[in-house]
Amino acid sequence: MRKAPPARLLDITRVLRRAGRVWTGVDRVELAYLEALIADPVPAWGLARTPLGYILLDQEGLHALLGRLNGAVACAPPDILSRLQRGATDAARRMQSDARRLSVARCLPRGLAAMLRRRLPVGVAYLNTGHSNLSKRVLEAVRALPQSRIAVFVHDVIPLDYPQYQRAGTVAVFEQKMRRARAYADLLICNSADTLGRARAVMAHWGPVPQGIVAHLGTIPPAPEPAELPAGLPPEGPYFITVGTIEPRKNHALLLDIWDRLGPDAPQLLICGSRGWNNEAVFARLDALGAQARVREVSGLSDGALMALVQGAHGMLFPSHAEGFGMPAVEALQLGTPVMCSNMATFGEILAKKAVYIDDSTQDMWEETIIEWSKQSRDTLRVNDFEAPTWEAHFKIALSYT
Repeated sequence: MRKAPPARLLDITRVLRRAGRVWTGVDRVELAYLEALIADPVPAWGLARTPLGYILLDQEGLHALLGRLNGAVACAPPDILSRLQRGATDAARRMQSDARRLSVARCLPRGLAAMLRRRLPVGVAYLNTGHSNLSKRVLEAVRALPQSRIAVFVHDVIPLDYPQYQRAGTVAVFEQKMRRARAYADLLICNSADTLGRARAVMAHWGPVPQGIVAHLGTIPPAPEPAELPAGLPPEGPYFITVGTIEPRKNHALLLDIWDRLGPDAPQLLICGSRGWNNEAVFARLDALGAQARVREVSGLSDGALMALVQGAHGMLFPSHAEGFGMPAVEALQLGTPVMCSNMATFGEILAKKAVYIDDSTQDMWEETIIEWSKQSRDTLRVNDFEAPTWEAHFKIALSYT
């Protein structure tokens, strides 16, 4: 534990860029840090890289920006600079425009170090929780500030441990980010002991590893909103659900194999998530599903609609090959929905004895358990005593070191 710094500087580049999209787990972490830092007695600042350079927000600006990010305040129309930006969504253009309006300072890339020196106090603590803007320019500019400290949140090192599951070209980019984190960070914040151990093992090949701490993520699942579900959902009768991007490491192929074997008498399976990468065989199987298939691909739901499906399911299925934390599984247990997941260290650490663990290659055991659960009532299966990690506990640890 350390003495509190005179100010904290949170990098908010990721949430500005992703405004208007469904928030991912990493997005939610950055938003949780934004909310926590605004509420903390230590003054908070925000830094973001935009297509035109960097912007700096003070605590008042961050508070106003949070209202726009969580939908409490509507954004103004995009300014001319944002309208000229290519590739961004309208929501991102509006959010970046308002962020510029709320900022206390702006600069071109070459002016970053000077802007930070003028505005920030000696001993500021910089936090990067989303891996965006984790650049040499930013890290060196912060490091040049007197007595500054740098903390980087490492969500996982899956791209380095399992490169076969990644999109082309992304592994090298991720590795460079982790190399910079090792070289510049004073502290690594990890969501699990498993993540910290894996990060240390990877970084040890490159040189001395910074201090690391473990702070389990808090989880506050959105309230279920059945009224937001489209027609035909939830399905009649028992159904199972899996939530996450349809990518190779999530192992949707195992579930499709099981449902092929179960045939027309199978319970319904809802595959909820957008399509990812390197998964053409699974995409082809999903495209071939007929109207009477017992498997349904669902995407584009609101958070409330998705939580309504999770809450009503007979089980959440998580046959992943690798996970950093597994937030959907935690949210399912919070809603009382039982979880069947791969037998991996991360799940065991977070879910403890409240989930059913099956090896991700043992198809027969998955099938037998799914059949068994489908024959039971939803109330019989319900999980009533899961104690999820809290954000209060997370920040009690994380902010005592930053």
